[in-house]
Amino acid sequence: MTRNVRRLKSDHKNMTELTRLTIAEAREKLQSKDITSAELTSAYLAAIEAANPFINAYVAVTADLAREQAKRSDDRLAKGEGGALEGIPLGIKDLFGTEGVHTQACSHILDGFKPRYESTVTSNLWADGAVMLGKLNMDEFAMGSSNETSYYGPVTNPWRGRDNNKALVPGGSSGGSASAVAAHLCAGATATDTGGSIRQPAAFTGTVGIKPTYGRCSRWGIVAFASSLDQAGPITRSVRDSAIMLKSMASSDPKDTTSVDMPVPDYEAAIGGSIRGMRIGIPKEYRLDGMPQEIDTLWQKGIEWMKDAGAEIVRISLPHTHYALPAYYIVAPAEASSNLARYDGVRYGLRKPGNDIVDMYEKTRAAGFGPEVKRRVLIGTYVLSAGYYDAYYLRAQKVRTLIKRDFETVFNDGVDAILTPATPSAAFGIADQDMAADPVKMYLNDIFTVTVNMAGLPGIAVPAGLDDSGLPLGLQLIGKPFDEETLFRTANVIEQAAGQFTADKWW
Repeated sequence: MTRNVRRLKSDHKNMTELTRLTIAEAREKLQSKDITSAELTSAYLAAIEAANPFINAYVAVTADLAREQAKRSDDRLAKGEGGALEGIPLGIKDLFGTEGVHTQACSHILDGFKPRYESTVTSNLWADGAVMLGKLNMDEFAMGSSNETSYYGPVTNPWRGRDNNKALVPGGSSGGSASAVAAHLCAGATATDTGGSIRQPAAFTGTVGIKPTYGRCSRWGIVAFASSLDQAGPITRSVRDSAIMLKSMASSDPKDTTSVDMPVPDYEAAIGGSIRGMRIGIPKEYRLDGMPQEIDTLWQKGIEWMKDAGAEIVRISLPHTHYALPAYYIVAPAEASSNLARYDGVRYGLRKPGNDIVDMYEKTRAAGFGPEVKRRVLIGTYVLSAGYYDAYYLRAQKVRTLIKRDFETVFNDGVDAILTPATPSAAFGIADQDMAADPVKMYLNDIFTVTVNMAGLPGIAVPAGLDDSGLPLGLQLIGKPFDEETLFRTANVIEQAAGQFTADKWW
C-alpha cells in the first residue's frame, strides 16, 4: 500500500514537472525523445480535470482527439518528421472555428454549433503538429474586459492577492486563454485582440501576449466581432514561446482579403538580439491623471531596463490618444451590430419559436444574446442610423485616421518601438460592484491598448513586476507595422530583467 501511495505521489510530481515546461523546453525534450507527446498530453489533461472546476478556463475538453493527435505526433517524431509544434498541447479560444468541435464564442445564441470547417489559424497549428486540448472560455463574442460576460460563467484568475483569497478576474476577452496558460493547463493558447483582449489578460495573469499587425494572421474561420480591428495572436508563458507560436499561426490566406501576402519571419531568431542604439519612445499622453503610483513606478523601471540594455529613450507625443477610447467604442460596436445580424435562429444555433419570422428573430436574439452584447449592438445600431452616422461613426473614423498618423509621425522620426503600461491596474475582483454599476469604468481597462488596434499596429504585453498585493503587472511595447521581430527582441530584454512570474497553486 505504501509503495502504491509513493508511486502516485511520484506520478503526480512528474505530471506537474511536465506541465511546467515551456513550449521551447517541451519541444527540445520531445525531439530528444526524453518525453513523448502522449505523456505530455496526459499530464495536461490530468491538470485540466483537477483545476477546471475551480478556474473554469475550458468550456469543452477534447481528450480523445488530443490523445489521437499526440499518438500521431509521437509517430512522426520517431521518424524524424516532426513539425515546428510537433506534439505540443495547446488550448484554443472558443472564437476559432474547429471542425466538429464546440465553437460558440461562449454565447447561448450559437447553442450546439459545431462547424464543418477549420479556421486558417488552427489549420496552420495542426499542420505544424500541435495537439488540441479543448476550447477555452472567453467573454461572449469577445465583448468584455473581465471574462464575466461568458454564457458559461466567469473564468477565475489563478493569481490571488497576498493574504487575500478574493477571486479575481483574468481580464478579457481572452480570459480563458490567459488563465489556462498561467495555471499550466496548456503549453500555450490562441487568443484574439480587438481592443486589448490579448494584452490585458496577459498582464493580469503574468503571461506574455502579442497582438500582431492587422493582417499578419488570417481572420478566416474566426467568429467576427469588429472586422477592421480583430486580430489573432498567442498567449504563452515566455517571449520565446510567443515567437514560436506566432510563426505557426501567421500566414497569407486567399480566403481573407485583409491578410497580407508577406513572408513570415523566423521570430524566434530575433530573441537575444541586442537593442543597443534602438530608440524607444515614451508617450506623454499615457501618463494619466490618477494613475496608480505602482504603474508609474513599473513604467520607470522599464525605461531603466531599456537604458541599461543600450537603448536611447525618446520622449514623444501621440496627441490624439485621448480620443482613442471613445472612438473605439463607436467603431467596434458599429461593426459588431453589422456582424451579429447573421444570428437569427434560421440556419444554426439557438431558435425560439415565434408567431412569425420577425417574432422568431426577436425572441431568439432576446434569449441568445447576453446583456453586454445587447448593449453593444444597440450602441452600434444607433451610431450607424441615418440621423447619427455622420455625427458619430464618420467622425470616429476620422479620429482613427489621426491616431494612425500620430504613430506614423513618431516612427518616421526614427523611433523603433514605444514603451507604455499594459493596464491601468492589476486584476480586480469578480463581480466588482464598481465595474458592474458603471460599464464605462470597465471600458477604461482598454485605455492603453485600443490605440494599437485603431492603428493596426503590433503590440506585446510582458510581465514586468508585482503590485503591493503580489499581483502581476505588465508593460506594453508597440511596434511598426509588421515589425514584430523588434517587439520580441525588446520584450526579451524586459523578461530577462524582470524574470518570469508563477501563481501559487491554490486549486
